[in-house]
Amino acid sequence: MSRRLSAAAVLLVPILLLASCGDDDTESTSATSAPAESASTDAPDATGSTGSTTPSGDADTADTADVVAGEPFSAARCEANQAADTITYLSSFDFAATASIVEVLVAEQQGYFDALCLDVEVKPSFSTANYPELAANNAQFSSGGSFSEVVDFAAKNEAEFVVLAVEGKTGIDALIVKDGGPTDLEGLRGATIGVKGKITPSVAAMLKQAGLTEGTDYTTVLLDGFDPKVHIEVPNIVGFPGYKSNEPKQLEAAGTPFTLFDPAESGIPGSFGVLYTNATFLNEHPTAAQDFVRAAMRGLADAVADPAAAAEIALGFINANGNAMFLSPEGETARWAVEATLVVDTNTATALGVPELDLLTDEVTTYAEIGLFDRTAPDITPYVDTALISGVYADDRTVIWPAA
Repeated sequence: MSRRLSAAAVLLVPILLLASCGDDDTESTSATSAPAESASTDAPDATGSTGSTTPSGDADTADTADVVAGEPFSAARCEANQAADTITYLSSFDFAATASIVEVLVAEQQGYFDALCLDVEVKPSFSTANYPELAANNAQFSSGGSFSEVVDFAAKNEAEFVVLAVEGKTGIDALIVKDGGPTDLEGLRGATIGVKGKITPSVAAMLKQAGLTEGTDYTTVLLDGFDPKVHIEVPNIVGFPGYKSNEPKQLEAAGTPFTLFDPAESGIPGSFGVLYTNATFLNEHPTAAQDFVRAAMRGLADAVADPAAAAEIALGFINANGNAMFLSPEGETARWAVEATLVVDTNTATALGVPELDLLTDEVTTYAEIGLFDRTAPDITPYVDTALISGVYADDRTVIWPAA
């Protein structure tokens, strides 16, 4: 199968984007059926492995052989994967070199999907535009900016989303304050913060923890565009949220001084680089779902091992699609260099991308306190599966891969 790239133009939307570009809690009226009772079957052990390489599901997989490292990919499993037909993946911010996008692009470029009998079509998009498409099973995989973002949409719209990988186990957003501005959080009391749509969750939680509530202790105003070099010059604001892999790097490259308040340093939980699917696809094609993740995790391993090469692959996709967001080689290389380090550094307890339920529970609980989920932390069980991704890893945390 040859590589296929959507030629559709990237849609520009005046909302706050995620996946290293913005946050998105926009509500939608699109809905499917109620959330699945539970998508998780087994918790991984300390290595992130359950020993199974074939997930459970409604489809008949009794005759579908497991994937065994170094042995040929079975004809039965190949046939089951081909039965899934074309699997559509929608990115969350064009083809940026960011977690939950770059590894899919590497896997596509390197032929990892083809090797597992998967016909994958990658399309550039934005996170908010993707949720209705995944809910309706018009697309089968997408990139979410955070676990909370995915759960928030799913809970509000009774959408059956299942998160299969969480690659960054910390918040990616931070607060950028103009040079000469406050040097501590208390100094932000009474200030005005610029936002792209709305203030990002980790930053809002950090300010809340410091006793600062939006609308009472500080105000927000909308910013135009996405250029931090323009935003830093906007009068009457003290600063704006940005993403540790994006806006700070642009300002540093321009020689513009600033102060960065990182929510992670205040103990605020978060996540980024989230791969999710819908329960319909997962139940009907469990081996295809698992092998999509298998190929993506091999792509992720490649991407963290050689960040510059991964960024170059992403740039190839960006340019082939017309580069509607004007992403630069320097920016994408810097972006993935930061995120690759964060992914490696926050996955020490498991193999890359294996969700950690305690961290995700802490995240939704913290964000409920700032107004998400109608201020009531949801039960995350229906929205995450740890067994499927654990099954793609061997005990040494390497991806189980068949012989060529």
